[in-house]
Amino acid sequence: MNVKGKVILSMLVVSTVIVVFWEYINSPEGSFLWLYHSKNSELGDNGRQKDWWFPSWFKNGTNNDQGEEEDIDRDQQKEGNEEELRLWDWFNPQKRPDVVTVTRWKAPVVWEGTFNRAILERYYGKQKITVGLTVFAIGRYIEHYLEEFLTSANRHFMVGHRVIFYIMVDDVSRLPLVELGPLRSFKVFEVQPEKRWQDISMMRMKTIGEHIVTHIQHEVDFLFCMDVDQVFQDAFGVETLGQSVAQLQAWWYKADPDTFTYERRKESAAYIPFGQGDFYYHAAIFGGTPIQVLNITRECFKGILQDKKNDIEAEWHDESHLNKYFLLNKPTKVLSPEYCWDYHIGLPSEIKTVKISWQTKEYNLVRNNI
Repeated sequence: MNVKGKVILSMLVVSTVIVVFWEYINSPEGSFLWLYHSKNSELGDNGRQKDWWFPSWFKNGTNNDQGEEEDIDRDQQKEGNEEELRLWDWFNPQKRPDVVTVTRWKAPVVWEGTFNRAILERYYGKQKITVGLTVFAIGRYIEHYLEEFLTSANRHFMVGHRVIFYIMVDDVSRLPLVELGPLRSFKVFEVQPEKRWQDISMMRMKTIGEHIVTHIQHEVDFLFCMDVDQVFQDAFGVETLGQSVAQLQAWWYKADPDTFTYERRKESAAYIPFGQGDFYYHAAIFGGTPIQVLNITRECFKGILQDKKNDIEAEWHDESHLNKYFLLNKPTKVLSPEYCWDYHIGLPSEIKTVKISWQTKEYNLVRNNI
């Protein structure tokens, strides 16, 4: 064969190889030729390698680095979303068909049996949260209630998480000695006493707000405000945390709103007309994030000052104003009466585990004016 024939034959062979090769790489069986094993490939659960890298410019003729970056961003966003705590991850209202477990604005009403504490603990454990608790003990409330309140709170309040107790008293020298457990600390503040217990109750809104602004907002992730004349009976845990948290009043949780002891006089800033209202909330416990609690205390104190200017006092003082606030600003979480129960009612079947109970109200011993 002459040289010319050899060249023609070679060109035919090369052309045939190119055609075969092109058909092969465009077939499913041939696609592996364009896959490059990534540097950090891993083995999936079924033993096959994953995390392959396919150069995007072989797909569309351009280097799509931006698209790859967007994929990474989406993956990171997905991972972030997986870290977000969703209501249905920990809350199952169907577990308690005997009680109201969801408000009409879709906020959870937390009853024993509706929440998965293990999931919540894992989530908040990663967050490394700090929870604050304010309590006021003025006059003889110090001797009668404060020690048992702090001792029981040390045992049951947010166990396993950092806690700061903010103790407001009118005489620091009478503060009881309470040994706190791990992750617990307290700060004591002396406040001016008021002549009437009603004023003590109402002025705490102003005091809490001032402390949130000056330091509490920088120290805790969540804050609860509680009355001192109650005692912890069982775990008061992370299932109670939320943006704004309201407590159902034990004596009124089954009642019709028109029978609630709301402030019914139009002259008061706490006025709620008949035909309105969701629940009757107990001022013995409320909470949320520091900023939300600041909003609560500011609005309640604003209403109290307005009433004083108009020479009127709401029927149930700061509690009346708190109920007006939550009527206009729906709480994001509501606690069942199990979290603040009065044993004088008895123990109905729906009360599974009492978290906090009322102390005996010895008003004749602890109040200057009845």
